[in-house]
Amino acid sequence: MLPETLASPAELRTHALSELHKYMAGFPAETAGLQAIAGQLGDTSADPFSRANMQGHITTSGLVYDRNADKVLLIYHRTLNRWLQPGGHHEGLDRLEVSAAREVEEETGVNVRLAQSATQNLDAPLIDIDSHAIPANPAKGEGAHVHHDFLYLFRGDASAPLSPQWEEVRGVRWVAREALLSLPSARFERLVSKLRLAL
Repeated sequence: MLPETLASPAELRTHALSELHKYMAGFPAETAGLQAIAGQLGDTSADPFSRANMQGHITTSGLVYDRNADKVLLIYHRTLNRWLQPGGHHEGLDRLEVSAAREVEEETGVNVRLAQSATQNLDAPLIDIDSHAIPANPAKGEGAHVHHDFLYLFRGDASAPLSPQWEEVRGVRWVAREALLSLPSARFERLVSKLRLAL
């Protein structure tokens, strides 16, 4: 059974690099777009997990999918004002998939930890990594920066009650998988294609 929390920042960095390399092996066509995060994880002079790192820092998110309903779970982001998968900044020394599960649960109330294997490891394949620009937020004292987001696929139940974290989100809803294509996001187009392959 894998531990949910790693022993040190160095072990966390090694874990993230391992996840990145496995992902690039699985999706070699995306390798060129992942050089920025690869460089930051390989540079030990700055912490790629720190929110204070304005060059870029790691976030985690979850694509929660109900296969029976053919729906995915989205939140309406309070700051960015658009529908996204639930997620947020990495905190502490959690494994990346554990961080993603926690963010989903906190923002939506949906318990994705039910999607565990017999060995108690989260059944959460890394389905996407995306580096994207985040605008400055003067209210938080943050300049423009980059998020390197590790997105894990979880199973979920679209009939389960939702309990949004209203301080962070303006809405939570399940939408049809193909409806992601109507949202203005090249990443969602990529995710719909990956879900088709996964199914």
